[in-house]
Amino acid sequence: MSSASNSFIAQLPKAELHVHLEGTLEPDLLFELAERNGIELPYNTPADVVAAYDFYDLPSFLAIYYKAMQVLCTEQDFYDLAFAYFSKAAAQNVVYVEPFFDPQAHTSRGVEFGTVIDGIHRAQVDAQAQLGVTSNLIMCFLRDMSAESAQLHLQVAEPYLDWIIGVGLDSDEKDNPPAKFAAVFKDARAMGLKLTMHCDVNQQDIVDHMWECLELIDVDRIDHGINALDDPRLLKMIKERGLGLTICPISNRFVVQNLTGEEIRQFLQVGIKATVNSDDPAYFRGYMNENLQALAQDAGFTNAELGTLTRNAFEICWADNKTKNALLAQLDEYLAAA
Repeated sequence: MSSASNSFIAQLPKAELHVHLEGTLEPDLLFELAERNGIELPYNTPADVVAAYDFYDLPSFLAIYYKAMQVLCTEQDFYDLAFAYFSKAAAQNVVYVEPFFDPQAHTSRGVEFGTVIDGIHRAQVDAQAQLGVTSNLIMCFLRDMSAESAQLHLQVAEPYLDWIIGVGLDSDEKDNPPAKFAAVFKDARAMGLKLTMHCDVNQQDIVDHMWECLELIDVDRIDHGINALDDPRLLKMIKERGLGLTICPISNRFVVQNLTGEEIRQFLQVGIKATVNSDDPAYFRGYMNENLQALAQDAGFTNAELGTLTRNAFEICWADNKTKNALLAQLDEYLAAA
């Protein structure tokens, strides 16, 4: 069984369902925005920024992540951030994206919600017209902030619901179970929004958190989700519900020192709709193609396996049926000719 080729990966039409826009802030843009907004950085060059990316677990990553986004201040900043990501995605033949954004990380430092989402939405419109990248936005709540803050931001987002397809839950999981946000997610569901939650790898009480996602929150999919393999009954329920998992291999290699390639393969073998995504690619130094290449090179994934992961992503995405069918037809045409 030979692994997938780089040319196959480069030309493969892809969907990305787990990428944090704030996590696409590349060092060059970080410096540009800092200079634009008169913010002094503790680095002399973009190379110094990359050298500081010494992550060994989730909290050590988040400490640098939140500090860097202080340079995002204006609508144009958020536009530039999002459009730079969409440009990178288009260059890697990513044709559909459901990006996350974290409004509380910005409103908590005085940036208006409208400033954030107006800039991102304008970039989405331009990316569709200029790059051919279709996207639907997911608003995440920060689990290490209060449920009351999440509720407030859901209310603030209500005038923008036409621009938001779903809500998620991210940031530090320790002592912040899904149950903490049950009421907020119930209200989001009533507003017609899709639901997802992070269940990051090897976090405290992670299997219990996944059960809460299924039984209490009734999520439409799970972000990360590797630890479903720890509980056969949980795995069975995920399969029965047809829930997808948005897995981020290179991110996992940074945070838990394991690409989790064999775990991803196990999901495929039992029929779970696992997908591959980049998470925070500016920090983990790998976008979609690099994540797929890592699976091919380090875990021996074949063209067929990567094709299945990609099909899973199109099948579990939250695009309307017309868009989804067109994306699947594009994928099928490519795979038939590959």
